[in-house]
Amino acid sequence: MGSHGIRDRVAIVGMGCTPFGEHWDKSVDDLVIDSTTEALASAGVAVDDVDAFWLGTMGSGVSGLTLSRPLHLDYKPVSRLENMCATGSEAFRNACYAVASGAYDTVMAVGVEKLKDSGFSGLTMSPPPGDGTAVELTAPAMFSLLAPAYREKYGVDEQEMKDVLTRIAWKNHKNGALNPRAQFKREVSKEVICNSPLIAGQLGIFDCSGVSDGSAAAMIVRAEDAHEYTDKPIYVKALSFVAGPANGPIDPEYDYTSFEEVVRSSQDAYAQAGIEDPRAELALAEVHDCFTPTELVLMEDLGFAERGTAWKEVLAGTFDLDGELAVNPDGGLKSFGHPIGASGLRMLFECWLQLRHEAPAERQITNDKKLGLTHNLGGAPGECVSFVSVVGAEPSD
Repeated sequence: MGSHGIRDRVAIVGMGCTPFGEHWDKSVDDLVIDSTTEALASAGVAVDDVDAFWLGTMGSGVSGLTLSRPLHLDYKPVSRLENMCATGSEAFRNACYAVASGAYDTVMAVGVEKLKDSGFSGLTMSPPPGDGTAVELTAPAMFSLLAPAYREKYGVDEQEMKDVLTRIAWKNHKNGALNPRAQFKREVSKEVICNSPLIAGQLGIFDCSGVSDGSAAAMIVRAEDAHEYTDKPIYVKALSFVAGPANGPIDPEYDYTSFEEVVRSSQDAYAQAGIEDPRAELALAEVHDCFTPTELVLMEDLGFAERGTAWKEVLAGTFDLDGELAVNPDGGLKSFGHPIGASGLRMLFECWLQLRHEAPAERQITNDKKLGLTHNLGGAPGECVSFVSVVGAEPSD
């Protein structure tokens, strides 16, 4: 790929994140005020001192006014972005590039979505016009195709696959039970998960991420200025965003066991960050577990497991909170919830807490690794966009 990266040129110096859930008593304005107020306070910055803003939202606003109005911004640039479920990550990426370019000194990336009031359970948009080849399936139906394809390719029998998917959901609910900001804050037994009503294919209710409201925000500055704001900045090591050609559903070679977009974006991110063995070098990974088979496939696409082995690693506890590589220690989309525009920044918020050793003690990762990864995708198998970031607690030598 042609990206050169901005390794250690920008840093996160403040973050905020609301609890995710059913906020019937809060508006979009309330949510962005809550997350940005927390981010500003953690960086010791007044809103008037922020040079520019990037807002990610799918359906909770169509312009920069969605942010400028509740924050009473004094004629500041506010860019509103959306890129399906990777919208929050897109806001963060663009804000980082603006600082790295020298255009601004201090910026903020914000993500927000209020889905519960809208009646939407996913992307808040009408399907764009096409040529008739688009797959007219619900999101659970599209992602459910991953499970039988993986079973067939790697010789996993149906009950074993059910056990694997059940354990992924169980792990993420167990992690979410330790997180006061998560939408679902209680453990769910494997028996309940396994016997939950089916939604599509082999996917039951507990295989699907939650529909929620929420907001998250990040303060970003030049790396050399970071210690003016905090004694524990988080440095951006890599940002990679790719859009695939979207030909998977009509390509006879596509087998629904991989997201090539994820493979490409992760390889690019690792090259930018200088990572050779992500499983060994990362302290944690926040990945886009919109459905349990998605997380399974991502373990291989992101290089955390060899092809055809991730199901065994899941059952062995490799990706548990106390495993070799903690995946979704905050509960992930599955337990934390998935307000579209905020999810990418929520993942970064978990890296912010963990790498600064500020997560609640019962779920603080205690290894001495200094890097965290976030992965955010939008779309469907064979036709998606993918974002991977790597952030670190220390600048490179």
